[in-house]
This record gives sequence, C-alpha cells and structure tokens, in this order.
Amino acid sequence: MKNWLFLAVAICGEVIATSALKSSDGFTKLMPSIVVVSGYAIAFYFLALALKSIPVGIAYAVWAGLGIVLVAAIGWLLYGQKLDLWAFVGIGLIISGVAVLNLLSKVSAHG
Repeated sequence: MKNWLFLAVAICGEVIATSALKSSDGFTKLMPSIVVVSGYAIAFYFLALALKSIPVGIAYAVWAGLGIVLVAAIGWLLYGQKLDLWAFVGIGLIISGVAVLNLLSKVSAHG
C-alpha cells in the first residue's frame, strides 16, 4: 500500500509542476519556475520509489491518466480553459480506464 501512496505523491508533484508551467512564463518568472523544477523532482523521486513494486506499465498508466484529468481540471478551474462535452466524455473514459486497471486487472500489483 505504501507504494501506491508514493505514486499518489508523484502524481501530485507532477500535476503541481505542470500547472505551474503556465505561470512560469517560459521559465522567465523565478518562483513559478522553482515550483516547476521542485514539483518534477518530487514527482520522479516518488515515481521511482513506487516502481519498486508497482509494474511500470500500470504505474505509468495511472500516472498519465490521473495527471491528464487533474491538469485538465486545474486548467478549467484556475485558467478558465474551456472544456466541451467531448472533453468531459474523454476525461470520463480516462478515469474509467484507470479504474479498470486498478480494480479488475490481474496485472496490477496490489500491495
């Protein structure tokens, strides 16, 4: 279970870093740039820890899927980016895919 917590921390770090990229204005603003670099460092460190027991394909699918959903939500809520019906359908499919991998797949390592 600890490794899934590591993966969750990695996803949070990646989402924070990716969301701060817009504010960094191409790495021309110091504080948002520090958030980006720190967030990615945390993300990759905790992803490496999670990969000690979670298969890389499963970890990356969860990482990418939840990262996409969370970054899209942040873009919508904080930056006013528009999402249409099909964007929400796609996001729902991503969430469904992550759920299937974790709840139904025998490939996923639970532990």
